Amino acid sequence: MEQGDRLLAMFGQRLASHVAGGAVGRLGGDEFMVIRTTTFDDHEKWIAGLRDHMSRPFEIKDQSLRLGLTIGSCRAPEDGKDSGVLFQRLESALYNAKRLGRNSDLRFRPALDKQDNPQLALVSDLRNALVSGDQLELHYQTQHHPASGELLGMEALLRWRHPRDGMISPADFIPLAERHGLMTELGNWVIEKACAQQTHWQNSAMPKVTVWINISALQLFHGDLESQLAGSLKRYGIKASQLGLELTESVLLDERAGDMGPRLQLLREQGFAIAIDDFGTGYSSLAYLKHLPVDKVKLDRAFIRELPDSRADAAIVEAVLAMAKGMGLAVIAEGVETDAQNRFLVDAGCYAVQGFYFARPLPVPDLEQRWISNSSTKANSEAPGLTPVSQAS
Repeated sequence: MEQGDRLLAMFGQRLASHVAGGAVGRLGGDEFMVIRTTTFDDHEKWIAGLRDHMSRPFEIKDQSLRLGLTIGSCRAPEDGKDSGVLFQRLESALYNAKRLGRNSDLRFRPALDKQDNPQLALVSDLRNALVSGDQLELHYQTQHHPASGELLGMEALLRWRHPRDGMISPADFIPLAERHGLMTELGNWVIEKACAQQTHWQNSAMPKVTVWINISALQLFHGDLESQLAGSLKRYGIKASQLGLELTESVLLDERAGDMGPRLQLLREQGFAIAIDDFGTGYSSLAYLKHLPVDKVKLDRAFIRELPDSRADAAIVEAVLAMAKGMGLAVIAEGVETDAQNRFLVDAGCYAVQGFYFARPLPVPDLEQRWISNSSTKANSEAPGLTPVSQAS
């Protein structure tokens, strides 16, 4: 068990020991819920006692660690009788307590229902979307050889089609999911659906390429990623080599992850390809590339946007390509939108590109239709793959 998981387990055990006659559950991530099943009139005193009890240091690996504790609370029946209402108001209290700063606590009050209500409602809607399963969907963006256009892979991208508000940007709901402990569940949903889609494509006329999925920090720190992957592969009868895993470099350098080398090595030995996403934008360290078993780096779009005019970006791209070649790593450039950018990457010897120049992210029916149309058009062509599209298409 990783150090972070051990610490959370110790925290949960201590919390349970304090809640005599009640119930304790982990909501996800570092969020826990306590239910007191008897009637008390000492709410504020009990909260103060809980904070005092949980603020004592935890001893782990010869280290003494103190954890911050942010508390949101509510009471029944004063704050609601329905469990769904109570849970939403509990979240409201916790979210607003977090806004007050570390180690704050806040009891629910009606005025909180009017604060940040759109975000809190969105969290509730996202929970419902995970339960129903029919609002979330995967779109796929294809990856290509920049010179020939040959299809090399696809990246699965999570999308949320809200029944009232339409498509909601991942930039809006992913941070909320991370903050409210939903990322592991979302990540598991993506693994499951990507594996199911691969099975369908393996038995159809679609090209047989690797589908890449993004692995979140919380899946690594608090989730059971390896078991989820193994279970999904078995259920859908596909090989690990048909699924690629993308991890951001900031995750690999996060101390909560511990030593990622053995875990990644085990995944690689099972057949998974490993890529470092957003390369060059985080706390970049070339040292970890020497020790981590990765196959590919994805060069962030920030270095592609001003090519070929920016001398600085051109130098960075060429240096990354040269370094990767020396280390036996493939490089895929993200955010390629123009012919000039693509031609520069061809001349620089880039292995693969991804971006609007070749294709926008598409839902499965549109992607399959585009493949069928292009296959028909290219039936007599020597260059396989999908043709480039304009940025406005």
